[in-house]
Amino acid sequence: MAVGADDQGVARAVVAVSKSATSKITVCVEGERLSLTNLDKVLYPEAGVTKGAVLDYYRQVAPVALVHLKRRPVTFRRFPDGVDGASFYEKHVPRAAPGFVSSIPVPTRSGELDHYPAIDSLPALIWAANLAVLEFHVPMWRSAADGTPEPSDLIVFDLDPGAPAGLVECCIVGLAVRERLVADGYVPLAKTSGSKGIQLYAKRPVSSREEDPTRYAKALASALASDAGLGVVANMRRDLRKNKVLVDWSQNSTAKTTVAPYSLRATSRIGVSTPLHWEEIEAVAGGDDPDRLRFGPAQVLERIARDGDLFAPLAGA
Repeated sequence: MAVGADDQGVARAVVAVSKSATSKITVCVEGERLSLTNLDKVLYPEAGVTKGAVLDYYRQVAPVALVHLKRRPVTFRRFPDGVDGASFYEKHVPRAAPGFVSSIPVPTRSGELDHYPAIDSLPALIWAANLAVLEFHVPMWRSAADGTPEPSDLIVFDLDPGAPAGLVECCIVGLAVRERLVADGYVPLAKTSGSKGIQLYAKRPVSSREEDPTRYAKALASALASDAGLGVVANMRRDLRKNKVLVDWSQNSTAKTTVAPYSLRATSRIGVSTPLHWEEIEAVAGGDDPDRLRFGPAQVLERIARDGDLFAPLAGA
């Protein structure tokens, strides 16, 4: 079954599949022809969300999501049998990738180059989602026009709670991290991880980008961990995390990645890594229901329509 060649092809495909006996359809997205398969397959059993609905979410969120994927080598997390099945990470461009999917060379320790997918267009994003890529992970650095890695333009702190600590404790610690960053001249922004915690980002000044961001991030996390009343741990050891919030500084390494803004997460509730207002974090830290910081695809699209891209200041040079 073929669908008209226009940029709404994915949306039309979802409707067409719901009215037909086939789960395979050909669409044209921004001039590129894609074959979409198994659109009626349920990828989130608890929520009843199909692959077609996942593709349609990524179609709608693309204008803001692509901004934060552009020029960054992307690591896929694929769930061929849905979130209840096995998953795997994929870092290299698949051999069968269409010609419109470009790649970003990433130097290895041996001096060779790995070629990661570049998700820089709507066709590339839909192609990846059709591979059952639910999660998109990117590093804090981008590639230059000639493909060489640029120094990290972002710094990130991933706040990961150890039970029974949860989102409330993450918000309290997040405010402490914000205070330190602001004192050092940064303008921090926050988003949910889409799973258990929150993540704080800030743009790095161009003048400091030749410096190692990991060193600064580790020092900040260690300073917070020295405050016994805050309940922070900066050590990665799992046995130290009970009822603490890990301030993970290690994701600033050029070899590490963090889930991208607006990416789905492989949780039963179909979470999305969602940019936040600081007022929302302050409210939960002050006693509001932490569930107010859990968002699904429909809620995220509503937030974007209302507030725009709260992470827009992190894009660009």
